[in-house]
Amino acid sequence: MNTKSDVLLIASIMTVFGIMTVPGISAESNHITVTPINEKISLEETITTMSVPENNKLPWGTVRGGADDIAERYPVIIQFYKGEEPVHFAQVDVKGDGSYEYKFRVRNVDLETGEVVNIFEGQYTVKIYKVIPNSDSVA
Repeated sequence: MNTKSDVLLIASIMTVFGIMTVPGISAESNHITVTPINEKISLEETITTMSVPENNKLPWGTVRGGADDIAERYPVIIQFYKGEEPVHFAQVDVKGDGSYEYKFRVRNVDLETGEVVNIFEGQYTVKIYKVIPNSDSVA
């Protein structure tokens, strides 16, 4: 592995540790891929799994990433899948320090009936796309 790959891997792993940091909802990093777009930027795809237990009592989930090498002016795209079925997509702006955060409803209460509705429950695949600057020139 070269230095660029080592740095990208470490930064991506640190980012994934910040994903889904709500108690009761867990995430595991599965796969990180970096695809060059041009000589200046690349697309980093992180695929992780999210598990929301049936007995979850919390109303919110969060996807967040720490400050790392995110290219300026490019949003982070977050996609949720249940099996192969897309269930939720989001676009999040990156903060000035390079971090990002997306909060989403996991559970809701119908105000008319008082019935609890679990929006997310079970296993999900979460794909996170970030544009990152290249540290080496792309051939």
